[in-house]
Amino acid sequence: MQYRRLGKTNLMVSEVGFGGEWLERHDEAHSVELLRYAHSKGINIIDCWMADPKSRDIIGQAIVDCREEWYVQGHIGSTWQDGQYVRTRDVAQVRPAFEDLLRRIDGGYIDLGMIHYVDEERDWEVVSTPGPYLDYVMELKAKGIIRHIGLSTHNPVIVKKAAKTGYIEMILFSVNPAFDLMPPTDNIDNYFAETYDEALAGVDPARVEMYRLCEENDVGITCMKPFAGGRLFDEKRSPFGVALTPVQCLHYCLTKPAVASALCGYDTKEQIDDALAYETAEDAAKDYASVLDNAPKHTFAGGECTYCGHCKPCPADIDIAMVNKLYDLAVMQPEVPASVREHYNNLSHHADECISCQGCESRCPFGVKVASRMEKTAELFGKA
Repeated sequence: MQYRRLGKTNLMVSEVGFGGEWLERHDEAHSVELLRYAHSKGINIIDCWMADPKSRDIIGQAIVDCREEWYVQGHIGSTWQDGQYVRTRDVAQVRPAFEDLLRRIDGGYIDLGMIHYVDEERDWEVVSTPGPYLDYVMELKAKGIIRHIGLSTHNPVIVKKAAKTGYIEMILFSVNPAFDLMPPTDNIDNYFAETYDEALAGVDPARVEMYRLCEENDVGITCMKPFAGGRLFDEKRSPFGVALTPVQCLHYCLTKPAVASALCGYDTKEQIDDALAYETAEDAAKDYASVLDNAPKHTFAGGECTYCGHCKPCPADIDIAMVNKLYDLAVMQPEVPASVREHYNNLSHHADECISCQGCESRCPFGVKVASRMEKTAELFGKA
């Protein structure tokens, strides 16, 4: 494993990291073993944006005997309310949620205290202006409860603002060759235009500037969504019309300025091994440029679910991310596979329970038309 300096934090993090958002999908013992396996292979950084107790307990159990060997990104503002994830800046909710994280992940500290999920400029004003939320973040830092201050976002405009603050030391940002095409905007619908000007066939200029500013200000970047939710592995689902490998996706991320680690989601040890193949891969195996140069499509259509879970909470308690994932798996086949149908049927709540309130759509960083997808999913799984 190669290790890289995470900007001004001076932490040496594994260039292949662990994105923890799918841990709670599995039996607790399975996920604990998965994390321990990752650690045995040299992975030493994990993101815990998840507010649910199960995910936090899994991470706590897995790293309890080697806490000092892990760097944890713990999010400030990710809360668990009435059995669902809720993002908030209300310190009356933020404080107990973060204290819960501290209890469940042993050690009494979090390495990277993340200002949680800031995509809109009006939200940036809330979290960056002196007041209850920012005061709490600074209190945690002053007491050593968080050792460094970070921020998570999908918007390069927010990254540029954060990089100039001086106190934000690192950024968790969505990086992959598809997302890097997308221009920044305050209007999430515009953010996912069907096509872009041909001049934007490469990395969007705002993102080029973002990477440069982070490099100049010594603000390290850890990458989320390096595989775009697995979409880049399938030529039918890839926005480019060609498939990339995990190694190629990781190389794309890790060749960007200021990037120290790419945090991947894993369900199995084999998937960890596939990502770690990057460490020993030949240059030819890493080459993504020639693949994209020959791609039949260069635009990102947008509106595609990456199963990140930020759509929560749902008033009908639908696990929107999982429903979307099962729908995508189902439509890849001529007929719905029996295993996919069984997983869907075993969900506590189904797509036909959607009340079309569209609250989830206002929270989605990727412009997914959730209500429409719920209708399609209900129709698809109700057929056979």
